[in-house]
Amino acid sequence: MKLLTATDATQGYRDNDFDWCVEGELVHIGVVCARDRDDPDGGCGCGRAFAGLNSHRATTTAMVREIEGFTEADYVEAIRSSLEQQGYDASYAEHEAAELRILVRDWPVGAIVERRLDEIVVRQVVQP
Repeated sequence: MKLLTATDATQGYRDNDFDWCVEGELVHIGVVCARDRDDPDGGCGCGRAFAGLNSHRATTTAMVREIEGFTEADYVEAIRSSLEQQGYDASYAEHEAAELRILVRDWPVGAIVERRLDEIVVRQVVQP
């Protein structure tokens, strides 16, 4: 299954890149605070970040990786568990997992993406 994961690849492409996630951990698209709502380069950074499901930290770069043996049920559980651990409503985990699978389905394994609020674009494609 192709999934979105944290990576430090292409860090530094933008002056305000950061990576506090664990390399390779699953990420999702977190909420954006009022400070960054209209500006992905706002002071918080959440408008340009992906959120790590395990570390609960953030990164501005994510890579599409093929995770062998990982099922749709595993993915839903990973998202549900992460949301629950952080005090968020986990009832949308299945929907979020489906949206993330749709997001990456046409990108090749090795695609490195960045987030600019609601826009997620490929920065570069590398050989995994």
